[in-house]
Amino acid sequence: MTLLRDHDLAHAFDHASLSYDRLTALNPGYRGDLIRSADRLRLPDGGRGLRVLDLGCGTGASTRALLRAAPLARITAVDASAGMLERARTKRWPPNVRFLHRSAEALRTADRDAGPYDAVFAAYLFRNVTAPDPVLESVRALLRPGGRLVAHEYTLSGSPAHRALWNAVCRGVIIPAGTLTGDRALYRHLWRSVLDFDTAPAFAARIGRAGFPFVRTAPAAGWQTGLVHTFLARTEAA
Repeated sequence: MTLLRDHDLAHAFDHASLSYDRLTALNPGYRGDLIRSADRLRLPDGGRGLRVLDLGCGTGASTRALLRAAPLARITAVDASAGMLERARTKRWPPNVRFLHRSAEALRTADRDAGPYDAVFAAYLFRNVTAPDPVLESVRALLRPGGRLVAHEYTLSGSPAHRALWNAVCRGVIIPAGTLTGDRALYRHLWRSVLDFDTAPAFAARIGRAGFPFVRTAPAAGWQTGLVHTFLARTEAA
């Protein structure tokens, strides 16, 4: 199948936004893994005085994880889907959180207040952009010297067993659940996007090539081990 891209993908997420939180809640590790990944930013003093970008915030689950990790940071949460952002904005947020309708590709040119950021958190983003390399380079440019990136992503380990597990979960749970909500095309896209994207070692290497000399990979816990990884990267200090 052909993957959804750009406006088609944003429109599919718009349509799925009303049921998205209910479906992700079926995954017992979804929110806990986001919280663990946000904690790995290791932002000091609760993020006091720091600017943090939540890139691809969706309905706000990643934003909530960032708030737990850095409750005092100024958090800018962006997403290309107006529908997902609308759902995020209906939730209660402190005044240090703002939401913007921006695509990852257009962030540097669309917002004159963009950057520099002390940290960027990107959950389930990079496999869904048409060209991940320019987006990674934009993220590096938006970060201060010594700034931190955490990418939390469905990336297979490279093991045939983990690939088979992902296929089984998608065919048995994810695609049928998405079909019931009228979003079969989106959830088939999410299935294929993982199969067609980098393995975890390949994505870590891609991050390094984008100008991050320090990259570390950590697998998710529980049933998602080998399917979901956290990538921790840092730019050169000044």
